[in-house]
Amino acid sequence: MKAIIVEDEFPARKELRYFIENKSEIEVVSEFTNGIEVLDFIQENKIDVIFLDINIPHLDGMLLAKTLNQFKARPKIVFITAYENYAVDAFSLGVFDYVLKPYSEDRITSMLDKLEKSETNSSEISSDNNYISSDKKCIINQNIEEITHKISLWKGDKLVVIDIDDIYYCEANERQTFIYTEKETFILKEGISEVENIINDKTFFRTHRSYIVNLTKVKEIIPWFNNTYILKLKDSDYEVTVSRSRVKEFRLLMHI
Repeated sequence: MKAIIVEDEFPARKELRYFIENKSEIEVVSEFTNGIEVLDFIQENKIDVIFLDINIPHLDGMLLAKTLNQFKARPKIVFITAYENYAVDAFSLGVFDYVLKPYSEDRITSMLDKLEKSETNSSEISSDNNYISSDKKCIINQNIEEITHKISLWKGDKLVVIDIDDIYYCEANERQTFIYTEKETFILKEGISEVENIINDKTFFRTHRSYIVNLTKVKEIIPWFNNTYILKLKDSDYEVTVSRSRVKEFRLLMHI
């Protein structure tokens, strides 16, 4: 297996590299201190696993992991971080493991052993998949799509999983985004542009730099000043603004 380490602290990189090279057959081909460099490298080189810190410059570890999820051939991601509170979000992205600093030798060794075993199992499964019928492949793909149409949102101190179709609208709030359903408000710990990428659904429209609205929930379109609109949403008191810069596209979508 070929691996890279993404960590901006030299002592941490050095220690992790030592364990990888002495406790496994994994080859560390390069090291990086920021997420942008990693994206450039991954596009030109095949990597099997990334050992990734969360707190790195330019593009933090969580955003990097989300970006890598869009790649066709996605490397396994192992977060090695001091931030315990990102664990739930990390596993929702399908990361391989989440190791907290300061880690023990036993914990690292166990993780490396699991990685190498997973690579062996993946090769066997890949070989078996050549014999899966096209009907079964369709069912598998459909199930994956159904699962990924969910989103995990913070409500107080717990994460609640909801269907994306249940979202009425999203509102930017500094570096977080408020998510509104019919009766509840949730918090997503990403900016609204990131939320737009996460939702990635044609029924949602960015009406304003601060709002994303589910067009299936629009009940009334009220003309407003400067040729803008106010949208009233179904079964609620919610109102959302359509900015002048988005009016033309909105009219096309709504056949106005």
